[in-house]
Amino acid sequence: MKEAMYWQPHNGKVKCLLCPQGCIIAEGNRGTCHVRQNFKGKLYSLNYGRATSVSMDPIEKKPLYHFHPGQMILSLGTVGCNFHCDFCQNWSISQSDDLQATEEITPQQAVKIARKYNSFGISYTYNEPFIWFEFVLENAKLAKEVGLKNVLVTNGFVQGEPLAEILPFIDAANIDLKALDDEFYKKICKGRLEPVLKTIKTMYGRAHIELTNLVIPTLNDGKEKISALVDWIASVGTDIPLHFSSYYPCYKMNLPRTPVSTLKTAREIAMKKLKYVYIGNVWNPESDITYCPACRKPVITRRGYNISDYKIKGGKCEYCGEKIDVVE
Repeated sequence: MKEAMYWQPHNGKVKCLLCPQGCIIAEGNRGTCHVRQNFKGKLYSLNYGRATSVSMDPIEKKPLYHFHPGQMILSLGTVGCNFHCDFCQNWSISQSDDLQATEEITPQQAVKIARKYNSFGISYTYNEPFIWFEFVLENAKLAKEVGLKNVLVTNGFVQGEPLAEILPFIDAANIDLKALDDEFYKKICKGRLEPVLKTIKTMYGRAHIELTNLVIPTLNDGKEKISALVDWIASVGTDIPLHFSSYYPCYKMNLPRTPVSTLKTAREIAMKKLKYVYIGNVWNPESDITYCPACRKPVITRRGYNISDYKIKGGKCEYCGEKIDVVE
């Protein structure tokens, strides 16, 4: 437990200023994330230095296809989340407040493990890293000092001030853009859309970003909704890689799994506006390939999380010389 950052006293309670939920928390209670508690008039981070998982993952698993392709990264997660998505695929940790299921880890230990296993960096993932803010910030600073990269896998629901503080230490992020629909965010995720859009726009150009959209039948899979989502992304940057991910029944949602045909249609729509579009959570090798946006030849061929062919040299397509938006 560690005293939290970003809070203020509020009429005998405390108000958390970390994320746009803006929880007002009475003595002894926790915020909606389950891991920030009012204790004797101060706000504390209960999950500081507490991890549910410490493992080495392919960077492609995040998913990040354009950031150090083919490399392994140390991945850390904890409990809690500031969203409560009905379809959450990691609900057993994201919706948990069970700190007994975690193990202690310090930033020094995390960095030591990363170097021991030749990881090029550290990814803060599995649940929402922004509600682990104090630990992630300290860990990211230390990792940066020794030449490691820092990666966030996030819902992007954070206030501007903490984002600005941590951003200089972040090299890449995969951000969930669940729908371009505020009602979807309010009803299904118990959050709001606008702060997520603001985070994406803030991070673009300051760190490498890729976006993931979980395609859910009847909720966000209509062609008009996909087109609107793609148009907004393209307005920020046509070079932002987009991953359409297959939903499957989980947590509180029992809709049927997303048909592969729906994912392919979404990808076809997106490829008219964006340079790099992928499909995840299903076996579809063609949609895992990175194609040159100019000559359309495959420059990164993947089989699962493994790279079988790589045709980029000096950041350019080996066939035609077009710049490929990849951080090597």
